[in-house]
Amino acid sequence: MLIITLVLLSSNIVFSDCVDLTRSNGWYVQGGHTIIFYVGFTPIARVDMRCPVKPSSTIRPMTNYICDSDSIVIDGEVCNIMTVSSSSSSP
Repeated sequence: MLIITLVLLSSNIVFSDCVDLTRSNGWYVQGGHTIIFYVGFTPIARVDMRCPVKPSSTIRPMTNYICDSDSIVIDGEVCNIMTVSSSSSSP
């Protein structure tokens, strides 16, 4: 019974991810709250935002290295990042 409880609880554990955007030379808005950062045609990070983002938005990371709960500037306003997933952690 203890093993079953541990397995059920461990499936809810979330590890934050961080990504270095130094090499990023492009981005794409997916949905209305997600930004995919690219190097050439290769996606390197998926960033889920709390605030809306449009394809015409101006996006400026506050630092080159971003993690969950950091902030990013969208259209001149600071917006909180919900989650960051690097392409190496994506299935």
